[in-house]
Amino acid sequence: MPQARAIMNSTATATPPPRQKTAPQLGAIVTPEGVTFRLWSTKAHQANVVLYDNGREDRRPLRAVGDGVFEGAFPDVRPGARYKFDIGGPAFPDPYARWLPEGPHGPGVVWQSSFDFAHKAPVLRRDELVIYEIHVGTFTPEGTYRAAAAKLPHLKELGITCIEMMPVSTFPGERGWGYDGVAHFAPFARYGPPEDLQAFVDQAHGLGIAVLLDMVYNHFGPDANYLSAYSPEYFTKVHKTPWGDALDYTNPFMRRLAVDSAEHWLRTFRFDGFRLDATHEIHDESEPHFLEELAGRVHGLREELGTPHFLFCEDDRNWPGLVSRFHMDGMWADDFHHQTRILLTGERDGYFAAYEPTVAALAKCIERGWTYEGQTWTVGGNRQRGNPADGLAASSFVYTIQNHDQIGNRALGDRLQVKAGEDGFLAASALLMFLPMTPLMFQGQEWMASTPFLYFSDHAGPLGEAVTKGRTSEFGHFEDFRNGKTKVPDPQAASTFTQSKLDWSEPARGRHAEVLALYKKLIHLRRTDPVLIDSSRENLTAGAAGDVLWVQRRHGGQMRVLLVNFGKAPVTLDNINGVDLGTRRVLLATSTAQDGLLPVRGAIILE
Repeated sequence: MPQARAIMNSTATATPPPRQKTAPQLGAIVTPEGVTFRLWSTKAHQANVVLYDNGREDRRPLRAVGDGVFEGAFPDVRPGARYKFDIGGPAFPDPYARWLPEGPHGPGVVWQSSFDFAHKAPVLRRDELVIYEIHVGTFTPEGTYRAAAAKLPHLKELGITCIEMMPVSTFPGERGWGYDGVAHFAPFARYGPPEDLQAFVDQAHGLGIAVLLDMVYNHFGPDANYLSAYSPEYFTKVHKTPWGDALDYTNPFMRRLAVDSAEHWLRTFRFDGFRLDATHEIHDESEPHFLEELAGRVHGLREELGTPHFLFCEDDRNWPGLVSRFHMDGMWADDFHHQTRILLTGERDGYFAAYEPTVAALAKCIERGWTYEGQTWTVGGNRQRGNPADGLAASSFVYTIQNHDQIGNRALGDRLQVKAGEDGFLAASALLMFLPMTPLMFQGQEWMASTPFLYFSDHAGPLGEAVTKGRTSEFGHFEDFRNGKTKVPDPQAASTFTQSKLDWSEPARGRHAEVLALYKKLIHLRRTDPVLIDSSRENLTAGAAGDVLWVQRRHGGQMRVLLVNFGKAPVTLDNINGVDLGTRRVLLATSTAQDGLLPVRGAIILE
């Protein structure tokens, strides 16, 4: 997400506070006897549910049951009823509402699923995942769940086995990335009703594609966040994050909100797991840590729901304990992206300055899983970053050459080929798909989409003005944006959003069609080749021969070799130190090799 993130130490040493008793389920709960409304407020002395019907308000008292909990059961209320809560003043929306068709400032709707799922979720191993990240609002011109579902056959033909959907928890405004969500039970209404989201997941499952949901459990957005209006204790001043006071996961109500939210998406919408945003900003001194409890609950649903669920973290600590201690399935390993990009583009702004721009450094990153294993991180101060990850499987590392952050956090939202060139982009694509790590692609990458993915928002009033000014100042120290030589697109402008929509005419024409064909070959090779199917790190070696990266993978007496020329001149194939090429046959090449030469920015896979 578009924020600078501090590097945090991996474990807390404070004495864990005693755990409080379990909090009850909150919100509007449909039962055979009607609807039970329940809220928690440390501010209220009395509370009411306010029902809205054709312009009339029906205010009904809730009874206090202790610990700040108010509840009431009403046999005459049915799904479809609109409501807010009154705790002594203006009525507030329910942060636990399952449906907010008028947005997070509007009334909630009592909602009960009636969708009839036709397909079972695919049962996939982690090393079978080829992940494709989408933003629903820009994935299609319509920007809806229903329109996105119509593109699922394209992803099936491409060879995608898993979709990762950027956040859809309700957020204010008509457009945004979704990381300012404030209602973690209600899908964003502009994309369509909840039933359309259920149909999307069901259709994906029918094609053998799993669907992950990006969830933000490290903060709530600044607008329409009503948690503090009910109970400031959802937050703690003990820890600060880039967004303010941290969420207090030692509080049973905050903990229950997040866990219930996760189970809601898995049970009601049948998602196959989550990508968890910025988990280094989730602070918890209690035992078990919230992330460990969440993993236990999510993985524990396998027997009940009949499908495995995956949990991947975005976490810049390079801390393997997320897998070995908290039982996550893996994490985004951005060091690979950074090492690859600086070699292809020469960029040294921001955190790119912390990486050595050599082929040898990239090779070491591949062999070790990531670059930082305890070295000093010098961006924004000096601190130790990372731990060795020898015990992690290759599939626990999510590798990417493009994702929403690495495109959208760039001032112009430009994709890799803009700076690396087409050949550089294709070489990086071959490297990504050749490695045993879990690959993640960003929407349109498979045809080298020309459309940018910009940072866009729709915040009202002073907050929107501040976002515009902040975006401009963020890049003021970058070489291309000093002295206003190049303007940063206004994130608040509707045109910034529309520019980011994919052009679905591109895959059928010209160079885009050629790139799409290459991606299909790369993914097919990854999923069918007997050597590349084996995801063992023990059978992976990488090294540098001058400006050439070589990667070898072995299995059952066979070997596959990838060569990538990062230099400025072609390289003779029979003169690459450390690699026995012999009479190996070319399985795939990103550009045509002539007279035994590996072209500049060329990549070949040999058997």
